[in-house]
This record gives sequence, C-alpha cells and structure tokens, in this order.
Amino acid sequence: MSDMQIQLQVQRGNFDLEVNIQSNARVLGIFGISGAGKTTLIQAMAGLIGPCQGRICIGGQTLLDSKRGINLAIEKRRLGMVFQDALLFAHLSVADNLRYGQVRNNQDQPLLSFEATVQLLNLKTLLDRRPASLSGGERQRVAIGRALLAAPRLLLLDEALASLDQARKQEILNTLIQLRDVVKLPMLYISHVYEEIAQVADEIILLEAGRQLKTVRLL
Repeated sequence: MSDMQIQLQVQRGNFDLEVNIQSNARVLGIFGISGAGKTTLIQAMAGLIGPCQGRICIGGQTLLDSKRGINLAIEKRRLGMVFQDALLFAHLSVADNLRYGQVRNNQDQPLLSFEATVQLLNLKTLLDRRPASLSGGERQRVAIGRALLAAPRLLLLDEALASLDQARKQEILNTLIQLRDVVKLPMLYISHVYEEIAQVADEIILLEAGRQLKTVRLL
C-alpha cells in the first residue's frame, strides 16, 4: 500500500480543481467524464503545470507543500507517467527506449531488472524494433516498461489504454494487475471508463467539474 495525500487547488483559465484525497489504496482510480479535471490532477501531481496550492505527499515523501515552500522538480518527484500516446523515441529501438528509463534513474534500484521487465511485459521479440513498426498495444507495453525502469514511487496512467481495442486493453490490464499484486507498485489510474478502472483499482474517486463527488472502495 502507498499512503497518498493529495490536497490541491489549481486554477487554469475558467476551470478550477480542488481535491482532498487521502488514500492507502494500492491502485487509486480516478473516474470522470471529459472536462472533469482528471488530466489537470495528474499534470499537477507530476509537476507539469503550476502554480499549484496545497500539498502532495506520496509514501511519506513530500512533493509539494505550498505553505512550506516545497515544490520538487519533475525529475525529483520520481513519478512514472504513461499517457494515451506512448511518447516513445522514434529513432531508438525498443531496447534503447527501455534503457532511457534506466538512464533517468541514476540512483535508485528499479523494482524490476531490465530482463525481468522485458519478461513481464513480453517484449523480448520486440527489442530490436523501432516504435513505428509496433502496434498500439506494443507501444504502450514499452512505455510502461520504460516507466518501471526509472524506479518510480508511483505510476501515473492517464487514459493510457483509451486508443486500444478491447483485446489489447485486456492484455495490459492483466499486466497492471500483476504489477499491483506481485511487484507491489502503487498506481494512480485515470480513465473515463468505470469498468476498466474497476478491474485494477482498490478505490475509485468520482470526479466532476473539478470536485470529488464520491469515493468507492472495491477491495
């Protein structure tokens, strides 16, 4: 379990996000329709947008505390990120894309070795290929592997499976369940599909127009 304390106030144009999340879930799901504030939340947690007011503490590590003047840089937050677009380096092979995660992680022991990551995500036959030759599901598996090898304290998934067909989506959901149960990697999983979140999450927060409506505990 990962102690997550996320107290945030974020103003972006005419939209404002205000949440107060306290969770010990292994996987915390965030559910809401388009415009609910899901992506704003994950970008604020990652340090991609600002200014943000409030406090973010993950597993005892403070990433943001506006009252105390703490605002860790993106690279110091140690949050793995996987988006709908895998954002792989087109000029690098799959193996080198994965190793980029290791390069970013220059001090912490990864949860899994390179070899174990390749095996878990079924990437062995893809290592010499370039992203352009991969299917959407294969690209997302590489993106997850790269994030794992950077030794994240939390894996953030923002609509990461939205562009995949149901079969490929289910394959990756099964892998995420393994990460949850075997690797014990805490995750924050964002989607507009409730049934998808419910497969992996212990707890789901319903978000609407930048506000928490309800918390559903599943496990």
